[in-house]
Amino acid sequence: MQDIFNLQRFIDAQSRVYDCALAELKQGRKQSHWIWFVLPQLKGLGSSHHAQFYGISSKAEATAYLVHPVLGSRLIECVRTILQHADLGAESILGPIDALKFRSCLTLFEAVSPETPVFSAALKQFYGGTRCTKTLALLACGQSEAPDGG
Repeated sequence: MQDIFNLQRFIDAQSRVYDCALAELKQGRKQSHWIWFVLPQLKGLGSSHHAQFYGISSKAEATAYLVHPVLGSRLIECVRTILQHADLGAESILGPIDALKFRSCLTLFEAVSPETPVFSAALKQFYGGTRCTKTLALLACGQSEAPDGG
């Protein structure tokens, strides 16, 4: 299978830290640095190297990520794990900056897969149903569908 979006970059990055990331989420407190490639958001929302390298370039790439047999199941597993902490806010679990990234991630994947209820459930639980307006704006203006970003 051809990897036109280079999803392998996520597999490579997660191979070193996924178990640790999931353990942190189960404990209700993110402590290490993995947000960009475990709970990705659209490219253009962050300016750091990691935000650009791991940023999702399009709806098509987000869909490919979600249907990937490893990446999609891990994303859903992480969101479900976070949802188990109904007594905590997203900022308590992830920190204030990463809580914003999480909302962006949820907004993106809900937009490409509204039939997957975990994303809207997390948006409702942690953000009162409020989506990331910057993500919605990028999606509305036709964030590139091409794998090269152009």
